[in-house]
Amino acid sequence: MQRLISIVAGLLFGAGMIISGMSDPKNVIAFLDVTGHWSPDLAFVMGGALLVFAPSYWLIIRKRKEPVCADSFGLSDNKKIDGQLLSGAALFGLGWGIAGICPGPAIASMANGSYSVLGFVVTMLVGMFIGDNISRKENGKQAA
Repeated sequence: MQRLISIVAGLLFGAGMIISGMSDPKNVIAFLDVTGHWSPDLAFVMGGALLVFAPSYWLIIRKRKEPVCADSFGLSDNKKIDGQLLSGAALFGLGWGIAGICPGPAIASMANGSYSVLGFVVTMLVGMFIGDNISRKENGKQAA
């Protein structure tokens, strides 16, 4: 059941990205170009999503003591802001700003038949693999 809900949620997210045009890097770059030809479209898409989500959260989700498809909520107890977090966020922001592509919309673009982002998705997966291996090695050193 959890997989079905995950698939449906992913399909809804992807469809929303495609329908709103936010899977097109040109729209994202236009939103980030605050000193040039700025386009507020992405802000309206985010605002629309919040208008749908906020009532659901306050009326249904917030009151729940446990998730629908799991034994407990998977919240991180790590509250540490360190170099690893900051450098990862900076790299993510740089990549998003330069390419105008974010992981979710990139996968939605591929599902829509836009394979121009294939290089991004492949290098994203390689970067995730490298980052995971670096993290495992650093954690192994700390444990020893």
